[in-house]
Amino acid sequence: MSSTKQNEHPVPSSGNSIWRKKHVRRWIIYAVVLLVVFLAGLVPMWLAARTHVRERDAARVSLRISTLQNTLANAAIDARRGDYEPARQAASEFFTNLRIETERGGDSAFNEAQRNALRSLFDTRDDTITLLARSDPASADRLVDLYTKYRQSISAQK
Repeated sequence: MSSTKQNEHPVPSSGNSIWRKKHVRRWIIYAVVLLVVFLAGLVPMWLAARTHVRERDAARVSLRISTLQNTLANAAIDARRGDYEPARQAASEFFTNLRIETERGGDSAFNEAQRNALRSLFDTRDDTITLLARSDPASADRLVDLYTKYRQSISAQK
């Protein structure tokens, strides 16, 4: 081979690296700046969303506790008025939902001490529902006692 033919094919050198080309370097800088701007917008939104999720979860827990309390109060009021069938249904719903909530474990609206205190309410479940089914006026007093024990159980051990 002659020396002129060798000069026609340039030999790759370290001078042709990707970092030496201005347009490639400019696109890489644009990509990095775009990534930084994206993260600058994403991080505050993520932190705010996390805060809202915690607030939503706390509201749901509070709602479950209040719903249980309202169901039991409705049963007591219905029994006082002599509406024993709606009272029986509300009392049954209360005990069913209370059982579900106490068996939830770590996702429960109640802590361990509250769950232990609330489990004692199940001892009177069958007697209370039987009294309501028989339209016994004593069932109203039993429901009021249950309501009082429920409130003491959830407020005393927070």
